[in-house]
Amino acid sequence: MTGRLALASAGVGLLAVVSLFVGVGDVTLASLSGDAGDSGQAAQILLISRIPRTLALILAGAAMAVAGLILQMLARNKFVEPSTAGTAESAVLGMLAVTLLAPDTPVIGRMLTASLFALGGTALFLAILRRMPLRSPLVVPLVGIMLGAVITAGTEFVAYRYDLMQSVRNWETGDFSGVLRGRYELLWISAALTGVAYVAADRFTVAGLGEDFTTNLGLNHRRVVSLGLVIVSLVTAAVIATCGMIPFLGLIVPNVISLMWGDNMRRSLPWVALLGAGLVLACDIVGRLVIHPYEIPIGTMMGMVGSGIFLYLLLRKNGHAS
Repeated sequence: MTGRLALASAGVGLLAVVSLFVGVGDVTLASLSGDAGDSGQAAQILLISRIPRTLALILAGAAMAVAGLILQMLARNKFVEPSTAGTAESAVLGMLAVTLLAPDTPVIGRMLTASLFALGGTALFLAILRRMPLRSPLVVPLVGIMLGAVITAGTEFVAYRYDLMQSVRNWETGDFSGVLRGRYELLWISAALTGVAYVAADRFTVAGLGEDFTTNLGLNHRRVVSLGLVIVSLVTAAVIATCGMIPFLGLIVPNVISLMWGDNMRRSLPWVALLGAGLVLACDIVGRLVIHPYEIPIGTMMGMVGSGIFLYLLLRKNGHAS
């Protein structure tokens, strides 16, 4: 187990190194060790742009994958994640609200406001699930997608009225091209919350077995659920405030890991974080190379990859059910 984790970490590290040297600017080992002028310029690009971008990719990928895992535990459904539960869409609505009502709010204030909206949207989604007479595994994410569509429609209507559609599009589409030193540090909060999730992993695993089972073991089910929702909301808001929405990441990564390691969250969480970081790094690298010197945003890349895997998981589940 430890050896495999070390090997997986080495793979993510290799992708991170590749990410440092992919882009429009000339950053190579030769340019870094060349003439003083060339090496100075290459070092500046590396320090100001490439390293922050790579760190942002790792932090956002790991945190969003773990957030998806937590949400699946709490909703007790494998097809739920922030972009299929109204969480991400509510965070975008929060970003729009603070932009309209308090445009001078600092970034941390915008993130906290977005997290409150995300918390409300997720709580609404879970409340709808509790009222559903039939909780089919295939129906649950569709309910979340419809809820997200309603929230998005309202958000874009208000944004259109106030000429803020471009800002909303930036929050709705993940893009790391604008990440620079000083513009990604908010994601370290996501890293800290991932650590909190690992500490509370056993509680989330028990909570995923139901309220009665959790209560019989002496745990406060409501507190565990509240902690999970706060983590998911803060992580989603931090990622959206920094680089925009990354769809399907929190859905496909936990499902892939679950097929290999089961549903014990403490055992699977490090794998979920590593695969999330690696998948985002890989998609970003491909997006920078396909139409070089231009690039495809990570939101578009993950949308294509994630939607295909999501469809496969739905059909696979449906085939097993029949």
